[in-house]
Amino acid sequence: MLNTIINSKSKTFLTFCFSFLLGIVSISLLEWKIDFVYLFFALFVLISFLIIYWKNKKMRMVLFCCAVFVLGVARYLIAFPLSEINLGGQTVVGYVSAEPDVRMDGVRYIIKIPVRLASESVVGRQNTRNKIQDNLVGKNVYVKTLLYPRYKYGDKLELKCDLQKPEIINDFRYDMYLARYGVFTICENAKINPSASPPAGGLAQGKEGSKILAGIFDIKNVIADRINKLWHEPSASFMAGLLYGYRGGLGELNEMFSRTGVTHIVAISGYNISLIASILIAICVNLYIPRKKAFWLITGGIILFVIFTGASASVVRAGIMGIIVLLAKQVGRTSQVGNVLVLTAVVMSLQNPFILLWDAGFQLSFISTLGLVYITPVIRNWFDRVPEFLGIRESLISTLSAITATLPLILFQFGRLSIVAPIVNILILWIIPTIMMLGFFAVLISFVFMPLGEIIAWIGWVGLQYIIKIVEFFASLKWSAVDLTVPWWGMVIMYILLIYFIYKRPNSSHQ
Repeated sequence: MLNTIINSKSKTFLTFCFSFLLGIVSISLLEWKIDFVYLFFALFVLISFLIIYWKNKKMRMVLFCCAVFVLGVARYLIAFPLSEINLGGQTVVGYVSAEPDVRMDGVRYIIKIPVRLASESVVGRQNTRNKIQDNLVGKNVYVKTLLYPRYKYGDKLELKCDLQKPEIINDFRYDMYLARYGVFTICENAKINPSASPPAGGLAQGKEGSKILAGIFDIKNVIADRINKLWHEPSASFMAGLLYGYRGGLGELNEMFSRTGVTHIVAISGYNISLIASILIAICVNLYIPRKKAFWLITGGIILFVIFTGASASVVRAGIMGIIVLLAKQVGRTSQVGNVLVLTAVVMSLQNPFILLWDAGFQLSFISTLGLVYITPVIRNWFDRVPEFLGIRESLISTLSAITATLPLILFQFGRLSIVAPIVNILILWIIPTIMMLGFFAVLISFVFMPLGEIIAWIGWVGLQYIIKIVEFFASLKWSAVDLTVPWWGMVIMYILLIYFIYKRPNSSHQ
């Protein structure tokens, strides 16, 4: 009786969650500009009908779902600026509010304009206060500048630029890509005022933003410098990608990783963390570390890793997904973990409603996590003869589960099918945790005794070369990847078939 009540409440909870998510997705697709007066009126009508039909359970449930749906729509609309921003040539004063995105062709900064800096925006004479500051207070501006001079998180900048709205580039929704970061204005042809430039021989001192984040980014810069001393390019960038998701400096390797379907190894994603966590927990079990202790050890390691990498929204999301996979292995009841996963999606959408439809990283992390939770138990018995040494079996099962789950989305979003992805992942993923561990200890020990750190770094370099050679070989094959795009309805059909397959398998869990 108690289980029946719990299951009933669980289904009701999930229904409300899906109603909220459906509201966000619907308004994202339709892109209607609805006045909030109509939303308040709709909620008023729904609440009125709820009072009238309260004793009718079915009607009450439908009305509640409609109300939650409207709240989802409202959350999406609230995320947009409430007032229009004046465009054109302006002077913007703010501070670097996120970790700079360093690429080979320049650096991308997100500049936040707080109230205090806006009030200080006086250039030249007293009455030249920037008129646009009032509209931009509390908002973000996206700017691309040269590689040098380099600025860091917290640095105050004064920019003279041409403010524009981001536009759609071909079929790429550049406007919604930036909206994920709370950016609705870009700063073109930016010129940094000399008075805001960094002093000779160094960077400007950070005076704004979170002191904790500033400290974390400073530590990352020190570690990045040490990695460059221990390894040469592209191995240095490769190791930085493994340790904290750095994507710059890889050059042609990026394209080869894409062709062979292993881009995830240098991206902080839910799949990446989940896969490594799964392998590590398998190794802990083989070393006779109790599963409960292994769970808490690896969970603590994921949290520390998230903090180390700067705790950006994408990394926090990836860490949460990784912990959910560990929770699935710990609890053993996929229905409970599924509820947690849906609740996680709701919480993340409350914080940032743009991720559901416009963030491919979130979609891949979410769906690959679903694959690791639901597909893994179904196919596990197929690989009983695969050795468990160094987590090889777990690596194989997890890889195939994640690839199967994300394939329809990848074909829809990116239009590329990597034929060799399964075999390349199997050949290299087993060694990734070892290389990461070697890289971590090489950096750590190099601060104490550089020669020993260089020896460990050389061992790690051998592992990096192994991966690079494997990737180079398979990427050189003409048939390693093919361009294949499926429409949205094709993706939906593929997922329906996949869900049917999982549901009908005798080993799948429906607890």
